[in-house]
Amino acid sequence: VQLQASGGGLVQAGESLRLSCAGSGFTFDEFAIGWFRQAPGKEREGVSCISPGAGSTHVADSVKGRFTISRDNAKNTVYLQMNKLKPEDTAVYYCAAEALFGCPIQPWRFNSWGQGTLVTVSS
Repeated sequence: VQLQASGGGLVQAGESLRLSCAGSGFTFDEFAIGWFRQAPGKEREGVSCISPGAGSTHVADSVKGRFTISRDNAKNTVYLQMNKLKPEDTAVYYCAAEALFGCPIQPWRFNSWGQGTLVTVSS
């Protein structure tokens, strides 16, 4: 299982970014994909996840109404659209994959991780 996260960068508060997570080496449409983030000095936290067939999604309360997850199984890619970004969204964002029917948002439920992409939101 290989995952490549991309799309991070430096933006100002209120702006948008779209992260991408490209998967390879596994049957992409049989895996749930999650997005997680880790800010300096803080524990890794779940941001959003999407079930293999995209029938179920989960978004953390801290980003609800601002972040949207989607997937294109034909392209083996999951997206995280992040709108109205806030300085507290600054973190390294990771995507992870696991062969699950559902959509858990807990990091410990995922065994395969990408390398992370840095998102910095200035005030």
